[in-house]
Amino acid sequence: MLQETSGGYVKSELHKGIATIEFGHPQSNSLPGKLLHELAHEIETNGNEPGVKVILLRSGGDGVFCSGASFDELRSIKTAEQGLAFFNGFSLVINAMRKAPKLIIARIQGKCVGGGVGLAAAADYAIAVESAEIKLSELAVGIGPFVVGPAVERKIGTSAFTQLAIDASMWRNGDWARRKGLFAELHPSAEGMDESINRLAGTLALSSPDAMLEMKKIFWKGTENWDQLLAERAAISGRLILGSFAREAIAKFTSKVKA
Repeated sequence: MLQETSGGYVKSELHKGIATIEFGHPQSNSLPGKLLHELAHEIETNGNEPGVKVILLRSGGDGVFCSGASFDELRSIKTAEQGLAFFNGFSLVINAMRKAPKLIIARIQGKCVGGGVGLAAAADYAIAVESAEIKLSELAVGIGPFVVGPAVERKIGTSAFTQLAIDASMWRNGDWARRKGLFAELHPSAEGMDESINRLAGTLALSSPDAMLEMKKIFWKGTENWDQLLAERAAISGRLILGSFAREAIAKFTSKVKA
């Protein structure tokens, strides 16, 4: 199934019990609102499909895995309600990953920024290349990693999360992300990464669905309030994005990109 929207796409295919969900966008695999909704829908649909045993989440191309929120869409937000609606898209994706009754493997072929770090954190097992640097850049544009924060903090701990959130302009390399627990594996090349992904996905596809479901329930224990929590966090971002600091920062960024 292929869903194209706002210059980007979300597509999924099922092969031997492995559902591969891929998203892509010409602007460094950024995520506009419609793409977030499509991605959440595909994760939920495949998670509830009996023929699916495991989900592989990936992005298109061989560059950036995900650059987070679409700056064009951030610039177009005019009201707190619009801001809430946009950032709630990240809530929908993270909660869909959390509640999916199937284990989710993330294929991280490049840099992760903002919401991209959130996707990697919300996966049950992330496999990356050594060049996959990460950064939570939200504070630099006048907001903060409020929506993705619970997923990132859950995966790497409070100390590492605060380091990422406070120093919003500093890239952390793949080894840092692996040592903190964001990435389960690091590989020198995409070929090695894909070989490991294929091995693990193939093994999980032949494993007990009931056992994996019970494992996932245990892994995510204590997050039962995230539907409400992430919506509240989305409202904070939706309000802050209207501030003068955020407006000016986004304008500077978009003018630099178009220059």
